[in-house]
Amino acid sequence: MNNHYSIVIQWSDDDNAYLVILPEIGPQPRTHGDTYEESLKHAQEVLELLIESYEAEGWPLPQPTRYQTTVPA
Repeated sequence: MNNHYSIVIQWSDDDNAYLVILPEIGPQPRTHGDTYEESLKHAQEVLELLIESYEAEGWPLPQPTRYQTTVPA
């Protein structure tokens, strides 16, 4: 997968799982996993499905957030 969308993975004590939020798609969790690695895999799968759905429907894809990072000198 070669896209530039953000993936936020956070542990939830209430759910006893890692919750995945795709900020450019919306603020609610989109998937989850028992481990961080499993959550990341699920996030990538969900992103691929969402992109396919948007393209199939002819909807414009949300714009990825651009972050500027600086490296200390």
